[in-house]
Formats: sequence, C-alpha cells, structure tokens
Amino acid sequence: MTSPTTPTTSRPVQPGQVLIFDADDTLWEMNLLFERVIEDYLDWLEHPTLDRAEIRRILDDIEAANAVAHGYGSKVFLRSLGECLEHLRARPATARERTEIDELAVALVEHRVELLPGVAQTLDTLGSRHELRLLTKGALDEQQRKIDASNLAHHFAGIHIVAEKRVDTYVELAATHGLEPGRTWMIGNSPKSDINPARRAGMNAVFIPNRHTWVLEHDEVDPDDDGVLRLDAFTDLLAHF
Repeated sequence: MTSPTTPTTSRPVQPGQVLIFDADDTLWEMNLLFERVIEDYLDWLEHPTLDRAEIRRILDDIEAANAVAHGYGSKVFLRSLGECLEHLRARPATARERTEIDELAVALVEHRVELLPGVAQTLDTLGSRHELRLLTKGALDEQQRKIDASNLAHHFAGIHIVAEKRVDTYVELAATHGLEPGRTWMIGNSPKSDINPARRAGMNAVFIPNRHTWVLEHDEVDPDDDGVLRLDAFTDLLAHF
C-alpha cells in the first residue's frame, strides 16, 4: 500500500500542463489560525462539567451544520462560536460575550495571511512551465481579501472563488476554460474538496497534506490511484512539474 506522502510518479510531467491550486492550507496557513482561536475559546469558556474534547465535538457539529446552511469563512465561524456558547449555557449570548468572542478572532477578521514555505518562489518557477490557476471556496469578499494580501494573484491565469468544490465544479471549470482534464492537475491539502472531486471529474491531483487541515475536509484518498501524486511539501512540486 502506498504511503500517504509517497509520490506515485518519479519523473516530471511534460510542460504545458494546467496546474490548479487550492488556497487555504495549500498556499498559506489558514486552519491553524482557526485552531488557535478555538484553543483560546476553550480557555475562555471554562465549562464546569464538560472537558475540552466534549466541547470540541459539540463545536464541530455546529460548524458542520453552519457550513451547509451558511457556507464558510470567519463570519460563519464566529456564528458557530456564539451558537456553541448558547448551547452550552442554555441561554442567548450577551453583547459582552459576543464582543469577547470577536476579540478572540482578530487575526481571522483582519484576514492575515501566512504563506507556507517556498510558495512564492515555487509558483514563480512553475509559471514559466505551465498554466497556473487558483480555485478556492468560501465567502467571495473574504477570499478575495486574502488573495490580495498574499501578493500571489499575478501568478495565475485565472482566479476562481466558489461556494463549494464538488465534482460539477471541476467539470464546469474545465468546460468553461477549455481545459483538457488529462493535462490538468488539482493541487491541494483537502481530500474532500481538492483531491477526490477533481479525480471524479477526470483530472489528475496532487495531495499535499497539511497537519492542520480542518476535520470537515478529511476523507480517504485511494492509495492505489495512480492519478494522485502525493508530496510532503509544496516545494516538492518543482521535482515533478
């Protein structure tokens, strides 16, 4: 069985491929910021009977429901933190409590971006060999602000912000922009949003795990799928593309 981070190909592919990049937790750290806020939130709650793991499970369930109903992003996340508080305390959150929750999440609200190591240099080199595109999901204005803050937009022939990444998202993207699926690669950290739906749409995929990947983005990646290249780090792309 193939190790999750063992490349399934050893030689570079031909130039002229289309490389589509995920943004959050592929180009820059994002869920790590959410995790830091959650840790501070759990400290702040100081629940008298439930331990941190039990509260986290409740919060995960609330986040999952809100993702379906309201999408993604810091505003939805803050909503989930408030609803979790109300669930645990069996009453509405006070204005002061909501203000304190907002203060815990300043880094998210300000859309700070922390590029992963070697991202800018790697994109610069890959852009001389292939067509690069960006495909990210979430709130349009929020994702655009992060892209602007990253100073990476000039690397991409197209930037696509969508509400969700499903198989039809990839099919439509290929049809709209004349992409040949067999020469197109989706590169990301999320099995659920990046790897598996892209493969079902006939594209290749590069799986670069991030240990901070959001639990709701977890899924199994077929270890025997030769259409998935597994790498340890973003800079490893240079050895294959």
